Amino acid sequence: MLKPQPVSSNNPIGFWRGWSIAVGCAIGSGVFMMPTLLAPYGLLGLAGWLVAGAGTLLVALSLSRLVRRVPKLGGPYAYVRAGLGSFAGFLIAWTYWIACIAAVAGIATAFVGYLGVFVPMIAQSAVVSLAISLGLVWTIIGLNIRSVEGSGRFQVVTTLLKIVPLLVMIVMGFTNMQPELLPPVNPTELHPIAILATVTTLVMWSFVGIETATVPADNMAHPEKMIPRILIASVLTILAIYFLVSLSIALVVPAEQLLVSTAPFALAATKIMGPIGGAFITVGALISTLGSLNANALTAGNLPLAAAKDHLLPVKFATLSKSGTPVFSFIVSGLFVSVLLILNYSKGLVAAFTFMAMLSTLSTLMAYAFSAVAEFYFLKRDDAGLERNRAIGLAIAAFLYSVFAIYGAGPETVFYSFLLILMGMPFYALVREESTE
Repeated sequence: MLKPQPVSSNNPIGFWRGWSIAVGCAIGSGVFMMPTLLAPYGLLGLAGWLVAGAGTLLVALSLSRLVRRVPKLGGPYAYVRAGLGSFAGFLIAWTYWIACIAAVAGIATAFVGYLGVFVPMIAQSAVVSLAISLGLVWTIIGLNIRSVEGSGRFQVVTTLLKIVPLLVMIVMGFTNMQPELLPPVNPTELHPIAILATVTTLVMWSFVGIETATVPADNMAHPEKMIPRILIASVLTILAIYFLVSLSIALVVPAEQLLVSTAPFALAATKIMGPIGGAFITVGALISTLGSLNANALTAGNLPLAAAKDHLLPVKFATLSKSGTPVFSFIVSGLFVSVLLILNYSKGLVAAFTFMAMLSTLSTLMAYAFSAVAEFYFLKRDDAGLERNRAIGLAIAAFLYSVFAIYGAGPETVFYSFLLILMGMPFYALVREESTE
């Protein structure tokens, strides 16, 4: 039987692998539908990328300060536990773990949907779709169990490959642009502030994931220096790609066509390059979802390990393989993903995917908000001065932005998130009793 062991000291995750985890997790299936979702809001829809990007940068800067204080495995969970105590730490570990599991299930479903473009039988048969989804998830789980280094290399490759079609779309869009196709600033009767609030929350799903670079800190050399660089570089990379690719599509596809398109990237590529362009973008979507799936699976496996080390989950979750990976944690996460996939295919694809995406986003935003609050605890012990005042302002700004985005998720998703928290309470009570005996 495998026993809990210290994490390998080889530190196989460097800057580029850490960057690929954050960028690979954030750039997933969401960006490929955003031009359609933002089309009703005109140029203010594009401005949502800038607002969300600025807010995410605030979060990244806040997390960068926290990782210097708590350079531990677990990311937001570790910071919240250190600043707010075990109970708050458990809440974030629980909700964030479920967020990653829901994301893996939803992204696997999206991958199979894109694959159905090339093999229609897949999309037409729920049984075949489910079988391929399960096979895909367990292949990724197996890759992560095998080694952190192997998973990291896979992530770098898929991240670079998923960026290529987006860069091609940017170049081709601006090369063939028709400025007269740009929509008006505000084609609706809504107040500009109300529109910005709506589109900011809408595009936040496409930014969620940058914090995953903070989770495998034990597998990084000098995480207190490496992770801040990774976070800031990742946010700027994602923001630049998202904004430019959305603008390039708006320059080649009329807004009225984007409004009714279910594949805006493929539509734009087909207009520029013909059917080959549509196929190229579909391949890019497959690679994009595959990389995002791997990054979320890596995080889902490492979070329970961090919580188990702090006695907030059973010690079995700290069981490591010979290569230093949390094998039991990955297997349990895979089982939960499998259950969600089965429920997904039995109760409707689109509704289930949308719900899992929103729940995953909201749970991650809660981790952002709690992390910002945890910073206040540490700031109490800092010396008064300009640096401390800046840190206070940053923590307040990151917290307010997180609350703003949570508010935009809507009452139904917030309600179900609250139920999810309540479901975790019995587990905390049982484990806490076990750890104090």
